Amino acid sequence: MHLHYFQHVSFETPGFVANWCEKRGHKFTGTLFFEEKPDVPDLSDIDLLVVMGGPMNIDEETVYPWLRQEKQWICEAVERRIPVLGICLGAQLLASALGARVFPGKEKEIGWYPITWMNQSEPIFLKMPEKMTVFHWHGDTFDLPDGASHMAFSKACSNQAFVYHQKFVGLQFHLEVDEKNIRKMIEHGRDELMLGGRFVQGISELSGQRAIVQRNKKVFFDFLDRWAGRIAGH
Repeated sequence: MHLHYFQHVSFETPGFVANWCEKRGHKFTGTLFFEEKPDVPDLSDIDLLVVMGGPMNIDEETVYPWLRQEKQWICEAVERRIPVLGICLGAQLLASALGARVFPGKEKEIGWYPITWMNQSEPIFLKMPEKMTVFHWHGDTFDLPDGASHMAFSKACSNQAFVYHQKFVGLQFHLEVDEKNIRKMIEHGRDELMLGGRFVQGISELSGQRAIVQRNKKVFFDFLDRWAGRIAGH
């Protein structure tokens, strides 16, 4: 299987997605939009597209002109029925490609907060724990795309996860982050942390959560195994 990822900033990497691909022997390539001349993907050669997070919002095309082209690629992937996993900003971009509205949330959500999984009749989410603590770093949110299944919510954000036709999955939170990823996000997001908020944790709470990171890694690997299995089965 060939997985390709879209990365928007140097400090939000594929993390455990890359680790999973290595363990399972999948081909793994990427487009790094923050580089001067990013590699352009050939969508006809991709089995699964992963769209990473980033501090920008989906409408900042003046500041990040590559966003316009990226949106077109995501829409093309949807039209071609190429499975897409969107993470944080990636979930917002995917929701937009599926026709949903993306907008600022009522609360910023930064830190380790619990989500509740629901609607577990969806095969790729069958073994998710009912509740789990995950890593968040977002201010925007999205409406649920028409026809999508609502999969998870948190106290601060009602739409934390969705799946559309079992091929398109949006996760507003981060299961892919390891401790190194989190340290880099803290380093680049200190100013935002200083602003605080009801659902914004401090640096000491964000780092040093190795047990949760490892537990979430297993959940994420199990999810990717189930999803990739269904993709291969089709």
